[in-house]
Amino acid sequence: MKAASSDIVIRNKKASHDYEFIDKYIAGIQLTGTEIKSIRAGKAVLTDSYCLFRDGELYIKGMHIAEYWWGNINNHDPLRERKLLLKARELKKIERKVKETGLTIIVIKIFINEKGLAKAEIAISKGKKEYDKRESLKRKDSDRELDRLRKSKH
Repeated sequence: MKAASSDIVIRNKKASHDYEFIDKYIAGIQLTGTEIKSIRAGKAVLTDSYCLFRDGELYIKGMHIAEYWWGNINNHDPLRERKLLLKARELKKIERKVKETGLTIIVIKIFINEKGLAKAEIAISKGKKEYDKRESLKRKDSDRELDRLRKSKH
């Protein structure tokens, strides 16, 4: 039985607070059997994860996928680096942007698509300064307040 695409979504909630997203990409993830089972169970954490290039390939580092409950001695290492699957043209484009401008690649979310495959949404991003974070919080609060006022009038 395949899971619906919206059933499993693991988000990096801290990312939008700490980073300003410039470009977003969807990439496949090279996983072992116990890793995909743990992701389907929702047992992954993206908080401190980021992507790095090694030999022209893109890898996720710092993503924690808990060991599978029913896994035996063949269970995976929870913090191992996982290869991202992108087209060569996209990899070159991303690598060029990151090297030229010193930006960071972070994982925004992991989800299961309609075919049952694990995908990662990654973003080329720029770190926010402390005053930018405060400004975005103020904007979010004022938007929320305006929505409340609109709803109370109706």
